[in-house]
Amino acid sequence: MLEQYMPFIGLIIFGNIENLILSSQGVVEGVNIRILGGLSIIAVILWLLIGFVATDFAMHYANIITFIGGLAIFLLGIKAIWDAVKNIRAKNGGA
Repeated sequence: MLEQYMPFIGLIIFGNIENLILSSQGVVEGVNIRILGGLSIIAVILWLLIGFVATDFAMHYANIITFIGGLAIFLLGIKAIWDAVKNIRAKNGGA
């Protein structure tokens, strides 16, 4: 039964990484962590519901979806690192 979902294993891993990246961006920007945590849980539940509904349709496009998801996570990671470095430099007086 789980074999049919194996094409999406990358998205499961990347999705968790993406959630961590977005959370770290929120913390760097000084967002209320309770609100950020609540929104994060809501986002995970929404993706779970979308996954249950759209998996059969999405199977035909698994490789494309995984590529786009991986690219988005890569770009979000670069942006998170960039923002964190800018924030650290600002706090340290341009170090």
